[in-house]
Amino acid sequence: MPDIRLMRPDDYDGVYALWLRTPGMGLNDVDESREGVARYLARNPSTCFAAEEGGSIVGVILSGHDGRRGYIYHMAVDVSFRRRGIGRALVNAALDALRREGISKAALVAFSRNEEGNRFWEALGFTARDDLVYRNLALRPLTRTDT
Repeated sequence: MPDIRLMRPDDYDGVYALWLRTPGMGLNDVDESREGVARYLARNPSTCFAAEEGGSIVGVILSGHDGRRGYIYHMAVDVSFRRRGIGRALVNAALDALRREGISKAALVAFSRNEEGNRFWEALGFTARDDLVYRNLALRPLTRTDT
């Protein structure tokens, strides 16, 4: 099992490379930029984790909260490292960190076309909500990259 540890800003290159090679990811040039990730880590220093093996990032999860609800973003495990419990370990690390901060509920957004990802989340007990409509408003222009 790789080492699961807090994510650091200097993990960015390995994390971004992992995101780029992970099918089903949706990235943009602001939130997933080096500066955007550093800003997220500064705001959420104890809830984001990396899985590292042999000096390489093989898994990552960004999570944080608004004081009321936890949110999970961009959980990914390298395709060649899947089915080894790394994804579950990353999710558990994030959920435990959120619990320590007094958060009692976590949410995430997954693309409906990401069938493998949705199966993973359902297997962990995350349920789909059909009573909500997810809405989004870009406050500045974003360039999207979907893998």
